[in-house]
Amino acid sequence: MLKEKLVESVRSVLPICLIVAALCLWLIPVNNGLFLAFVLGSALIIVGMALFNIGADLSMIQIGNQIGAKITQSKNILFILITSLVVGIAITVAEPDLQVLATNAPNIDTGVLIITVSVGVGIFLMFAMLRILLGIKLKWMLLAFYAAIFAVAAFSDVNFLSVAFDSGGVTTGPMTVPFIMALGVGVTSIRSDENAKDDSFGLVALCSIGPIITVLILGLLYPASGGSSAVLDVIDFEHSVSVGREYIFSIPTFIEEVTLALAPVVVIFLAFQMFSLKLSKRPFLHISVGLLYTYIGLVLFLLGVNVGFSSLGAVLGESIVGTGLKWLLVPLAMLMGWFIVKAEPAVHVLNKQVSELSAGAISEKNIGITLSIAISIAMGLAMLRVITGISIMWFMIPGYLIAILLSFFVPPTFTAIAFDAGGVASGPMTATFMLPFAMGACTEIGGNVMTDAFGLVALVAMMPLITVQIMGALSTIKSKQVSEIEKVFSVADNEIIELWEV
Repeated sequence: MLKEKLVESVRSVLPICLIVAALCLWLIPVNNGLFLAFVLGSALIIVGMALFNIGADLSMIQIGNQIGAKITQSKNILFILITSLVVGIAITVAEPDLQVLATNAPNIDTGVLIITVSVGVGIFLMFAMLRILLGIKLKWMLLAFYAAIFAVAAFSDVNFLSVAFDSGGVTTGPMTVPFIMALGVGVTSIRSDENAKDDSFGLVALCSIGPIITVLILGLLYPASGGSSAVLDVIDFEHSVSVGREYIFSIPTFIEEVTLALAPVVVIFLAFQMFSLKLSKRPFLHISVGLLYTYIGLVLFLLGVNVGFSSLGAVLGESIVGTGLKWLLVPLAMLMGWFIVKAEPAVHVLNKQVSELSAGAISEKNIGITLSIAISIAMGLAMLRVITGISIMWFMIPGYLIAILLSFFVPPTFTAIAFDAGGVASGPMTATFMLPFAMGACTEIGGNVMTDAFGLVALVAMMPLITVQIMGALSTIKSKQVSEIEKVFSVADNEIIELWEV
């Protein structure tokens, strides 16, 4: 299994690594220490991603399935809702992607932002459970909640808009997605109706909405100038020894970060195991080993992207603008966006689950290509915003309007998958490489980082809503055409041609 996952990781990560390496070697000169840090980071990302994917299969998905099925069997709606609220807050509060966004967001207190976002996820995980239990159609909930988002946005502090929409993307990262998606499968597993599988999707979609609303409300109540003024910290590697020191000294930081991220999941699992699940020794050991794989994999992955990629992203963004090639940002970001989504750990979890639940009707390859198209377009639009300073709302309002309208014309499964895909596509690679890339370019141009650079994650989260639903519409049309052709041939096969009458 490890060899297979390593091959998958190399295929996912290598293209973006080669693009960045080509930029550093032939177009944008960087010091040797920074480039060496990038090379080491790439190796750590590949190994970490492989271990994480093994761990997600063995532990996170199994835990989510088991707990989801168990809480639903209780048939106590109040218990289900309270558990969902606690689980949503617990698994979000230490989400690595959220930590990155909160640390980099200037003029907003880090702790306040993390708590606000976590509460938003918890509340909307409750709404997601209610949808499954009551059989409410996802499109109506999306229509109501996004209408509420834009109503609140009209009165919120303009400095909070981009960060609010980014918050919806970063909360559904490598920790939360496997657990939340498996939780949905577990809850719907006890239902026997034909819509059960469709309803297992959509949890990530609704959990992405919560933080947007709560952060926008924070913008109404909280003074933006009263918090931390943290800015991107670019590490300047002078030589190979400084690279080694930075990696070694950073290990305890990420061990602590991942420990905090995994602890709530472990505690919740052990509590359910003790009082409710009571799994036998063998499956319990499998899950325990899987958690260890997840732990080690996530430490290595985050170490690689934060130390090896984050600083290089900022330096590349600054250097491209500094050399007078600012319009090169758009096509370059689109190229990187095409490949970078393949390196997001949570995307692999989504692709696999979609393929399994659809019995192969929706292939991992098709979902992967659709997401690459979406993220490529999103990155191009994000760089256009950095260069021109266009407000994020000029993209959010028409984008979500198109996505909601499409939901009334495509099968419900594709709508749920599309909105889930928007959440998973914006993961650690986006938060720790492309966001610093945009911030570096924005700083060099002289723009407002808060309004112009932030919003990149939001665009990444929005575009799959459109492209995946378009894929769904095209596949529906194609299946209808095939069905019509089969009917014609069926009729033709039943006809008897009397040759002697000719």
